[in-house]
Amino acid sequence: MRADRIQKYLTALKGWELKGEQKIEKVYKFPSFRCAIAFVNFVAELAEKQDHHPDITINYNKVTLELTTHSEKSLTEKDFILASLIDNVEFNG
Repeated sequence: MRADRIQKYLTALKGWELKGEQKIEKVYKFPSFRCAIAFVNFVAELAEKQDHHPDITINYNKVTLELTTHSEKSLTEKDFILASLIDNVEFNG
């Protein structure tokens, strides 16, 4: 995906950042470990429905999501669609 298109898509997302040239990343913070795990389960359901899966790191109450299209070894529209879904569907952890 071209750099100008990546920047265009990134501007539509809140808090997501380009990591290198092939991934976007966002860090979420929660009041507790339990809330962080509930969020990860929420993301897992969205990812399964999209058949597109993020890399997830959990550090107590902090969850880091990285999106890339592994089969393409690059960013694709799938990454930005999933990022938007994660941010726009209400999560009540």
